[in-house]
Amino acid sequence: MPNSPYQLPSSRLSAKSLAIDLLSTVPARFPVTVGALVRAAAILGIGENSMRVALARLRARGLVESDERGLYRLSPAAEPVNREVRSWRSIEQGVSEWGGAWVGVETSGLPRGDRKAVRTRERALRLLGFEALAPTLRVRPDNLVGGATALRQRLAALGVAPAPIVFELSCLDPDTDARARSLWDTAALETGYAEIRVQLEASARRLPSLPEAEAMAESFRLGGEAVRQIVLDPLLPEPIVDTRSRRALVDEMRRYDRIGRNCWKTWAGESVELERSPADVGGLAAASEPA
Repeated sequence: MPNSPYQLPSSRLSAKSLAIDLLSTVPARFPVTVGALVRAAAILGIGENSMRVALARLRARGLVESDERGLYRLSPAAEPVNREVRSWRSIEQGVSEWGGAWVGVETSGLPRGDRKAVRTRERALRLLGFEALAPTLRVRPDNLVGGATALRQRLAALGVAPAPIVFELSCLDPDTDARARSLWDTAALETGYAEIRVQLEASARRLPSLPEAEAMAESFRLGGEAVRQIVLDPLLPEPIVDTRSRRALVDEMRRYDRIGRNCWKTWAGESVELERSPADVGGLAAASEPA
């Protein structure tokens, strides 16, 4: 059997983030055994003791639940970020035509001394594509379905408190508008779309011929890289970014997800149909920790 030529990127994967990543792929009605989590951890280079300790800590923090049989599932506390991660398949459905206006978040009244609150806020703003136009003003194009109202609700769901002022912003002077449009490194975004799409295409051709454990590890790592790219994408409109390239990446990841689920189909049990292929989205899952 051929070895995978895909070079796994250096990862900060931890037992804690892996547990959340794995449990987030399984329907809540199918809790997962410790044994299944330990087996997956071994494939990804994490020891049994580390996984058991991580599960105990996640349970203590209220992020996972277990029953008397030792079966685990995600708790409702982990759901807001999990919902954002799951949204990648239909992410383009949440994008509307851009009329040139912006959504602003005014942050001067938010706490700065509470590091956990600041970390939660910064992760949420990044997840929703905001960048700093001024020291206390974050902006993004007003091209998401629901506009400022929906973004206000999503910030609250992601734990940003107290609620910031979220508003529609239009009629910027030409210089400020041009500066707002330049806040994102669009060249890097477009390069990322193309590069990851090519890697997904190559890996999809390769996975069926790999040993099961290698295929599981490769699909987890590379699939996670693609999901992070999509979920953290600011969803900028034309003409700021090439939206066709972004859509092509999402389409390719949908195909790759089907292949990845096949690689992992026996992991949680023959009767369990995974909601998505397990993927290394640990950097996103960390945002679900309570502030």
